Amino acid sequence: MSRSAAGPEIERLIQLLGKLPGLGPRSARRAALHLLTRKDKLLAPLSDAMRLACERVTTCSACGNVDTQDPCAICRDPRRDGATIVVVEDVSDLWALERSGAVSARYHVLGGTLSPLDGRGPEDLNLATLPGRAAAPEVREVILAVNATVEGQTTAHYVTDLLAGADVKVTRLAHGVPVGGELDYLDDGTLAAAIRSRTAF
Repeated sequence: MSRSAAGPEIERLIQLLGKLPGLGPRSARRAALHLLTRKDKLLAPLSDAMRLACERVTTCSACGNVDTQDPCAICRDPRRDGATIVVVEDVSDLWALERSGAVSARYHVLGGTLSPLDGRGPEDLNLATLPGRAAAPEVREVILAVNATVEGQTTAHYVTDLLAGADVKVTRLAHGVPVGGELDYLDDGTLAAAIRSRTAF
């Protein structure tokens, strides 16, 4: 039977850190030790930042993004292209698109994908307000920026059917060869998608 080298408070910190994505038990122990040995410079400011985030962060009632205000900064930004709504699975996807600077549109965060095996149906996603948003007179296009997984494509088909009554163009992200990719290293599905989605040169 292994013995604990630390008190219950430290063990709890390690257990909670271990629940974060990408951190296993050993990584959580290293992170906890790093924080504890730098209490003034890291642990105290991190604790304050987490407390403030817990108190102030909310979900945007318009798009599903997380921010300290409702509606969020993206929804309030008048420079955004109101003619386009980009549908994403999660807030992390929204942040990735924002980092790329590829689009300056409005967003709609679904909060996951349809997955009958995991018990996630349409009622579990943020779908109720999407048809109304898409039917707004200024909206011309809805971009489905979902992952190229079975669940992502199932969700994309469901959203497309959901928006059938709206007078908008529904598009999806291109699938295929990534920038800098070499054909020899790509899987068969990616190559097939690239051939089907080929464009004029």
